[in-house]
Amino acid sequence: MQPLRGTKDILPNEIEIWQKIYTTTKNILNTYSYKEIRTPIIENTELFQRSIGNFTDIVSKEMYSFSDQGKRQITLRPEGTASIARAFIHNKLNTNKSVNRLWYLGPMFRYERPQKGRQRQFHQLGIECIGSNMPLADVEVIKLAVDVLQNLKCEEEYLLELNSIGNIKEREIYKIHLIEYLKRYTNELDNDSKNRIDRNPLRILDSKNLRTQEILQDAPVLKNYLSKTSIEHFEQVCSNLEHLDIKYKINNYLVRGLDYYNYTAFEIKTRTSHQQNTICGGGRYDNLIKQLGGPNTPAVGWAIGLERLIILIQNNLKSKIRRNKIYIAIQHIGANNLLWSIIKILTNYKLEFEIDLSNNNLSKQIKKANQLKAKICFILGENEINNNFVTIKWLNTGTQQTLQLSELTKYIKYLKQYDLTSY
Repeated sequence: MQPLRGTKDILPNEIEIWQKIYTTTKNILNTYSYKEIRTPIIENTELFQRSIGNFTDIVSKEMYSFSDQGKRQITLRPEGTASIARAFIHNKLNTNKSVNRLWYLGPMFRYERPQKGRQRQFHQLGIECIGSNMPLADVEVIKLAVDVLQNLKCEEEYLLELNSIGNIKEREIYKIHLIEYLKRYTNELDNDSKNRIDRNPLRILDSKNLRTQEILQDAPVLKNYLSKTSIEHFEQVCSNLEHLDIKYKINNYLVRGLDYYNYTAFEIKTRTSHQQNTICGGGRYDNLIKQLGGPNTPAVGWAIGLERLIILIQNNLKSKIRRNKIYIAIQHIGANNLLWSIIKILTNYKLEFEIDLSNNNLSKQIKKANQLKAKICFILGENEINNNFVTIKWLNTGTQQTLQLSELTKYIKYLKQYDLTSY
């Protein structure tokens, strides 16, 4: 049986990187008082239609939707923010705190052509700062994205791109002028852009088609349609980023592919020429929660695609993940009180171990320990079992010593002090 196209098993030898990402992120976000939230992977289809927008590619082409046995329209979540907004409203999170800082990590689903770093079941790490309209909140979430990438040793050169996309009224005025301009070039636009002129013209700004990009060079620019409020908000964001020495580039054509964004929009991209070079994307969405029937609550957040991130960091992280496993080679001769006494000591001191269950001879078991890159092998042969002692072999040097069981606890304390990971 093959996995479904666009899905992938995450194997035990890969999972350590996922765990490292989770732990690193949790520690950073806890410092800023962000709390983890987990929402269902299935939601009412209407949630995404109302939040993301019917004319977006996600809703019109990419969602996994179906009718369940109760004839309800169900969708596998294609992104995280709408679900967080729904959870915020349903659980009345605003009644306990005026500002809710939330983060999540989990699978999302979109019917797209599978490609490097993007599967049909993919995973996002995201944060949402809900309840503040201050530019400082925008800066906080951007800084946290940069902190996460730096702490995960993302050594690929990347760049923060920013834009202000104003509010809904400003964008509506801009759209009229943009459509008027683009219709002069209808025959020269790529097919996707032709389809978007009347339905979702802002998405044309994000086109990767070279001819469309050339046409856009003389198109109206959104920043010329912004009010004083929008401009001042954006200027304060930029000013704070400069104070933090976070380098950025203003990209007047940067728009996010979801309808709910306003004011600040941003992406963090690698400097590769590859089209799929966005690591992180986010922005402010002040109207979404009200739009979904909740209180008028401003918010800002971002999401990082984990599969794409792992491609950038895996080699560096693999070199940082070190083994400190103790391998136990044992001659199986029936009941073994010595083995279970040793295991009790190891578990009490939280030292990782693996028991050989192969029933091979001891030399083959020790060879296996070497192949697994264990640091130490505990050898329990017939002599050791009958006389209640253990032979300890350091595999990189071949050094061996024997210890009585009564001496093992003191030796384990020594191992805990001795940094096995540096060995």
